[in-house]
Amino acid sequence: MKKPQVPVALEGYPFIGFAALTTVVLALLGHALSALAALALTGFVLYFFRDPDRILPEDEDVLVSPADGKVILIEKIFDDRFVKEHVYKVSIFMNVFNVHVNRSPFSGTVSRIHYSPGQFFSANTERGALENEACALTLETRNNRRMAVVQVAGLIARRIVCWAVKGDVLERGQRFGLIRFGSRVDLYLPQQVQLEVVVGQKVRAGETVLGYLAG
Repeated sequence: MKKPQVPVALEGYPFIGFAALTTVVLALLGHALSALAALALTGFVLYFFRDPDRILPEDEDVLVSPADGKVILIEKIFDDRFVKEHVYKVSIFMNVFNVHVNRSPFSGTVSRIHYSPGQFFSANTERGALENEACALTLETRNNRRMAVVQVAGLIARRIVCWAVKGDVLERGQRFGLIRFGSRVDLYLPQQVQLEVVVGQKVRAGETVLGYLAG
């Protein structure tokens, strides 16, 4: 699997470089106010693509959040797209100020990756969840449980990046991709999971305990 750059995601370098170059050019041309605005934009882009280390919980049965953001949905459904069984669907919305690097919620083997092009509606809406560009990873755990992690592009996001490939063995909390500029991540979890989060709760990728998958 391709290794991401730390502490700034490699995919952010072109955006950071362009913003920085624009700042320099404007400054050399004597456009002070425009140069200051470009400098502020450079700082924001650098901040957006930050990729901090995280301290993972020690319990092996813990599921961790795959994304920074806020839990906007928890429901029981039958998932007929990814794991083909009754699941908990947990949705996490990331705004432009959240870290956008995504992490594996649990240790497992990537059995399937499915990318689907789509629209770019607001990611915190049901229409966005169903119709937007998305990339789904299906993980097989050591106990033959299946779960899916779905990266969903948002109103501003136009590029989903997935570093994982089919057959990769991901460790819990391991980075596997990112989404540029606002988005959401949907989780499809076995109903044997004991959930520990509620709608409205803020979570951090790799650190916040979503629940426990025992047995």
